[in-house]
Amino acid sequence: MLLRLRVSLPDRPGVLGQVARAFGVMGADILQVTVLERQAGRAVDDFTVSWSGVFEPEELRERIGVVPGTRVEAVWPTREAPGTSPDYDLLGHVAGEPDRAFVTLVDAVPDLVSAEWAVAVDSENGAIVHGSWQAPEEVPSPELTPIRPSAFTEGTLHLVSVPMSGLHLVVARSQGPAFHRAELDKISRLVGIVSVLARSGVTRTA
Repeated sequence: MLLRLRVSLPDRPGVLGQVARAFGVMGADILQVTVLERQAGRAVDDFTVSWSGVFEPEELRERIGVVPGTRVEAVWPTREAPGTSPDYDLLGHVAGEPDRAFVTLVDAVPDLVSAEWAVAVDSENGAIVHGSWQAPEEVPSPELTPIRPSAFTEGTLHLVSVPMSGLHLVVARSQGPAFHRAELDKISRLVGIVSVLARSGVTRTA
């Protein structure tokens, strides 16, 4: 199985190597490391690992956490396969069918940020216009249409909402941590590019 681990660790030489060795001892193969932030002498990294499942994911979390100064903030399943280019694939599909730009974005974006589902909601009334395959019929949140891109939590559900051309893209996960600002920025940039491609498609066919 593929797992994502969000790890906070001291930002000094040798610590990342210790964490990598701890993964190896547990039989977890590191496939990708994404740096989310570095500040005040600490770093927050997302590790994508291939995990045999011999132990429970929680035990993996505990074993990695024994590295001095290291804290595993979350462990959750992911479908984001390292070594592929899903961002480019998404943009290629949007460029090919700009009239389906936002539907394509909603369907694809959960896998790009290790989330569970996404919906496009009407910015006026909050009604769901389109949902990815795991999306619920109703989204349990009182406010899905903030003026600016936002990340927030409702109960155990972590959400991102980004405005896009009369709609809001809402992305959610209940497993794993709250969305990091780096993830919010990634989703916002994708929405911006997809919006441009969608407008370009309308202009070409007008």
